Amino acid sequence: MKAGLLLLSGGSGRRMGAPKHALAHPSGGSWGGHLVRVFEAVFPGAPIQVLGEALPDRPDLPHIDDPREGPAVALRLWAATEAPAADFWWIAACDQVRWTADRFKEWTARCEFVDPAHAHWVMARSDGHLQPLGGWLSASLRPALAASPGRSLMAMATALPHLALPSEGEEWMDVDTPGERSQFEEES
Repeated sequence: MKAGLLLLSGGSGRRMGAPKHALAHPSGGSWGGHLVRVFEAVFPGAPIQVLGEALPDRPDLPHIDDPREGPAVALRLWAATEAPAADFWWIAACDQVRWTADRFKEWTARCEFVDPAHAHWVMARSDGHLQPLGGWLSASLRPALAASPGRSLMAMATALPHLALPSEGEEWMDVDTPGERSQFEEES
């Protein structure tokens, strides 16, 4: 089975003072570039698309303009466009900056175990909440995603065939505020 990465980088950066995908990651490069490196460590040579602004340290990656109407609208737009061949897509947000290659490999193995045919959107249930971002989306669901009328990411995700796996870990913690950014950088 062939994996792909769809990295969402469409935020405006109002809360952080700059777009999140371009912020410096403590391990080097940008936040978005960090997630690309994590993905490539597990799936070298696999297709990658950026949904939103291009990454400053990976301008070579193809990107699709984000209409900036929220992640549900952006994902629907992506699903309606042509994409490289992949059986399933890791849908990651550029502020999920705590992923490591080891944790990503573990998460991917769990998802493949529960959905070997890649027929669902496999999401984490972390801290009692579904996490569609960071989950694996079957490429077979792209037409249904493109046709979804929902404007809420959660409504869109749960309307599709999906599985929720209990999963606790810091990788599910988004970095959304300047305070969370400072804490993340201190811990790294």
